[in-house]
Amino acid sequence: MENNKLIEKYKDITVVNGKDSINILESNNPIFVCVIAYTETSEISGITVAGANKDLIKYTPSADAEFLYYGRCKCIDDVPATPDGKPTPALITKTMLDISNIPFIVVDSGVKVKPDIPLFSFNLRPGKNILKDIAMKSEEVEKAYRYGLILGKQLSKNNDFVILGESIPGGTTTALGVMLSLGIDAENKMSSSMPQNPHTLKNMIVRKSMKKNNITFGSLKDKPFDAISLIGDPMIPSVTGIAQGVIDNGGRVMLAGGTQMCTILSILKRLNVKTDKVFIGTTKYIFNDHSADFTNLVLSIDNNVSIFVSDLHLIESTKLGLKAFANGFVKEGVGAGGVSIATMINANGKLNGKTLLKYIENEYEKNIEKNYVKRN
Repeated sequence: MENNKLIEKYKDITVVNGKDSINILESNNPIFVCVIAYTETSEISGITVAGANKDLIKYTPSADAEFLYYGRCKCIDDVPATPDGKPTPALITKTMLDISNIPFIVVDSGVKVKPDIPLFSFNLRPGKNILKDIAMKSEEVEKAYRYGLILGKQLSKNNDFVILGESIPGGTTTALGVMLSLGIDAENKMSSSMPQNPHTLKNMIVRKSMKKNNITFGSLKDKPFDAISLIGDPMIPSVTGIAQGVIDNGGRVMLAGGTQMCTILSILKRLNVKTDKVFIGTTKYIFNDHSADFTNLVLSIDNNVSIFVSDLHLIESTKLGLKAFANGFVKEGVGAGGVSIATMINANGKLNGKTLLKYIENEYEKNIEKNYVKRN
């Protein structure tokens, strides 16, 4: 009976794998951490929809971070969106943070363009194009992880529930490479920011990079940091470190995102970190993405991890840019799914997906339509 009441109370949050009840996510002091980073792999044509063109991709993570603080951007003239008004998922995240009053911080784990905001910097270089070079020097991977551990430990002193999100264009490709190196069958299972998922291109990039680095499937299963160094990106060790730092000090972690967060989960498992306090929070649009295999990918890594899925009813939106999320564009990012779940729980069932949609549409009208849709 109690479980039925919870389901009705949070009817726009679905629990997949059923190990945990929704109320395990309740917290009096949650915090959202957005880790921004860059990989030059994103500059390969056809990899990502992030940024209106190749020259703008490098601005995307910083523009997302600035948008969370200001509702506008300083490093670019407009808010992050495609030319026809498909917005950054940061629009959803910002709306949720404003409603819930959940505090947040931004961590720079290696961006090309520095955002004009207060942030924590890990003093890392952007990741290299894995087709041409190794992703990161090994000492940079260790530094990212070590700094993450330190920050996670500090966060756990005041926040028992840490929601971890990311913004890194092209990150599903590098995440794929790391998982294959660890022996996780992720080929053709990764999500994409585009409706036509470029699996062929991603697989080609990763295979060539693995061959260049003498990596075979699973050959680095006991060397996750080597996998990150050769074929990953700076976001991966940074988020892994933060997550472990929180967990080791008694906190709970929600990995807020799509298939990239599977890579974080897989490394935590390789490091023998207890994952009973790790959850994954995502959007319905990742969960229902038939061009990927999100759920089975998660469960192949850890079949005890609960997945929480938010439904923001974007398919019902009168705004075509928002409806596009439900039709395969973007789908997730900047912690949108996890933060929307935390917002509904923080409101103790007084907010649902349909209610939140109205707030998201208002934010869209204010910050997207006037800059993009009306201009075009």
